[in-house]
Amino acid sequence: MKNEYIIIYKNKYNLNVAMLSPEIKKIRIKLDKIDNSLLVIIKKRAQLVKKILKLKKNKNEIIDKKRITFILKKIKIKSLKMSLDPKITKKIWTSIISSFIDYEYRNFKKK
Repeated sequence: MKNEYIIIYKNKYNLNVAMLSPEIKKIRIKLDKIDNSLLVIIKKRAQLVKKILKLKKNKNEIIDKKRITFILKKIKIKSLKMSLDPKITKKIWTSIISSFIDYEYRNFKKK
């Protein structure tokens, strides 16, 4: 490996960070940009979930097992078509769904 070295330092969040090659640093900058884009998308999704939550009259409407099954099957098919590991995308979507279900329970207001 050319120019591989490791330096451990504290970043601005006081976390230990290992810096590797300049090439890894460039790639991590790209990953950070993607992460920022994901945050914008998650915010948009949260706003839509909030709108749906306002329309739900009972807590038992929060979990829609048929919809969850449909979403996970759709993601698996799309993942395979895009040559993505379906185990990774299933874990990501399961986490997203679970997180928003938790959000809905915490924010449900009985009507």
